[in-house]
Amino acid sequence: MTLTLTRDLEGRARARFAELLGRDLVPLDEAALAIAQEEYPALEPEAYLTRLDDLAARVARRVPGPARAASALRALREVLHDEEGLRGNDDDYYDPRNSFLNDVLDRRLGIPITLALVYVEVGRRAGLRLEGVGFPGHFLAKYVSPGGVEVFVDAYHGGEMLSADECVARYKARTGGKDLDPRYLAAVSPRQILARMLQNLKRVYAERKDDVRLFWVLDRILLLAPGQREALRDRGLAAARLGGAAAAIRDLEAYLALAPAAADADEVRATVAGLRSGRGALLN
Repeated sequence: MTLTLTRDLEGRARARFAELLGRDLVPLDEAALAIAQEEYPALEPEAYLTRLDDLAARVARRVPGPARAASALRALREVLHDEEGLRGNDDDYYDPRNSFLNDVLDRRLGIPITLALVYVEVGRRAGLRLEGVGFPGHFLAKYVSPGGVEVFVDAYHGGEMLSADECVARYKARTGGKDLDPRYLAAVSPRQILARMLQNLKRVYAERKDDVRLFWVLDRILLLAPGQREALRDRGLAAARLGGAAAAIRDLEAYLALAPAAADADEVRATVAGLRSGRGALLN
């Protein structure tokens, strides 16, 4: 593939992501694949959307007619975990491939949020409404019955089903008895799910000092939340390290305009001054 074609495909991935975010109802599956297209420019989203359709058809065949939610949840677990082998990647949790929906479906490995995404999207297609839950440190999905009973699904651990009380008990066991804010058991929007996926990738690429990938992840974060100050600063610093002084100055000055009294404002101003003078002094 030529460099020109690669850049064109990468630009299309960004444009696609922006277009999806502009919809009244953001399609979670398509937007997740648009994120993956930055890493895989030749990725064909339709192939993976069809795979989700096929998985849902297998679930639906197990629960013909007006099925009870318990039966549908059980069928979802049987297809995705027992048969497909979808599981958490304990061996390499911070592998960035765990955050790309195409890789999760191909490798059958993921982290809590991307595995929950598969459960949500397959469930939706099979007529079972699941929602993402931003549980601290371990993303979940949940089903809410017409009567208001909540069933939480831990996709990372084989689709295990939990009550709200069990979720609270797990949190307390992990945090030494701290109380869990009930808001962490509430459903989150597709935009919030995408933001959390991107934040996961941001941490991975920052740790690896992979500024090329860090830059595009921060760019996507800013498409989701244009005024996010930390992302503006970090994208500017990544641009500076990549030699893009003009882009770096633009982002860093935007950051300073939003947060003139930030704790690191003087350091950022020094970085901007260094970039303007050609010295390229960078804030670590």
